[in-house]
Amino acid sequence: MWGFESLRPHQTLRAFAPNDFPEDRLPKGSRPPNSPTRGASHWSFKIDNDRPLAGASGKKIDALQVNETDEDGLKHEFQISIPAADLDAKADARLADLKDKVRLNGFRPGKVPPAHLKKLYGRSVMAETVEQTIRDTNNQIFNERGFRLATEPKVTMPTEEKAVEDILNGKADLTYTVAIEVVPAIALADFKTFSVEKPVADVTDADVDDAIKRIADQNRDYADKGEGAKAETGDRVTISFKGTIDGTPFDGGTGEGIQVLIGSNTFIPGFEDQLVGIGKDETRTLKVPFPKNYANAELAGKPAEFETTATLIESPKDKPIDDEFAKMLGLESLDKLKEAARERLTAEFAGATRQRVKRLLLDRLDETHRFDAPQSLVDEEFNLMWNSIKAEMESAGKTFADEDTTEDAAKEEYRKIADRRVRLGLVLSEIGEKNKITVTDDEVSRAVIERARQMPGREKEVWDFYRSNAQALAQLRAPIFEDKVVDFILELANVTEKKVSREDLYKDDDAEKSAA
Repeated sequence: MWGFESLRPHQTLRAFAPNDFPEDRLPKGSRPPNSPTRGASHWSFKIDNDRPLAGASGKKIDALQVNETDEDGLKHEFQISIPAADLDAKADARLADLKDKVRLNGFRPGKVPPAHLKKLYGRSVMAETVEQTIRDTNNQIFNERGFRLATEPKVTMPTEEKAVEDILNGKADLTYTVAIEVVPAIALADFKTFSVEKPVADVTDADVDDAIKRIADQNRDYADKGEGAKAETGDRVTISFKGTIDGTPFDGGTGEGIQVLIGSNTFIPGFEDQLVGIGKDETRTLKVPFPKNYANAELAGKPAEFETTATLIESPKDKPIDDEFAKMLGLESLDKLKEAARERLTAEFAGATRQRVKRLLLDRLDETHRFDAPQSLVDEEFNLMWNSIKAEMESAGKTFADEDTTEDAAKEEYRKIADRRVRLGLVLSEIGEKNKITVTDDEVSRAVIERARQMPGREKEVWDFYRSNAQALAQLRAPIFEDKVVDFILELANVTEKKVSREDLYKDDDAEKSAA
């Protein structure tokens, strides 16, 4: 209707949501759709107030009427009227600029009559002028009032065909409304008054021995238990099976020479338990239902029978922990293996310490920065979390009753969490802005390289994905920014170390995450 396909989304202030609940969640870098969306009775446009179009003057808009029609907390709405003469003058200036650039048959460069040029391009140029003028006008209004936008402004334009035509033909003033929600002023606390206790655990010889023992258990050998032996939990059973549902075989329901470690819970629930006591060459019919959340929807929730024959029963053998074991793992000796295990544990303990300190610091920031967060951001954060939780519960076949709660109570709790995340994100953003904390391109590149290393053989695919996906790069940049802000605060705060055991270092970690 307006002659331009879209109005680019406003570059809003985005909260860097702390990675504190319920697991690492990278801040959203999403933006609204680029195309206008049809409302019930009008077109709603999301205006990019930062990106100037070619020919934009950048000057203050004159002859403009602005009336604030609504103010409700952080929400504001304005009705703006721009005279047709102002739009017409800007469109004529744009056409004059085009005269020296356009190439038309029958005319020398720069000699196209203005009237002919306006006949050919007047409508599209006026549409572009309207777009740019709205952008400039909005910027002026927001800047004069010191507004920082929480979300993109919503611009509502005239929709009646005659009104649109009159504006595009320069016969009528442009009157539109713009609705916004702003970020409140945030008074930052004095971080020098913060006291943070840093739990530190030393890696003991027992920790090292336990770590190596776990590695040995993962690499232990199995030996035939012999004739007459029966399978026990912890044994490895080699089986062949044929599965049916209501007497009918189904795709993927047969297997030959399949190794099952009883107690590993790698098969569907109930399958491994029914192998306890089976002997070599014995055949049993195992009756188990497929989980309700099974990946294959055709099988999910259905009862199945598996005619199963055990062809080999093996028991685990202790793996000697010696130099030969270390060499099997690619190390020179057992001492070198212990050194490597100690280094790994030291890094893990340091990571746990970092997370505990970070959580304590975020709690302190939460306590000292209480303000009304923009409701649109809270709603957006809540919806993301809630949709994720609902999907996880549906996948696991769980209900709110299984979690000893109700849906309404859970919603209330998650709204509190969403509010905390948004407020902390805004506080971290404010600290970063006021103290000129930035993330360099080199830091982002190193993060991309680290992600690529986590996917051997697909490094180029990972690199190309991030290089062509600005939103994905923003998701990498955000936690780097957050960590740099946390480090900045810790440099000012009074941090004291406290020696703790390994158990205390990891104690109640899951509970703390859930309460964050």
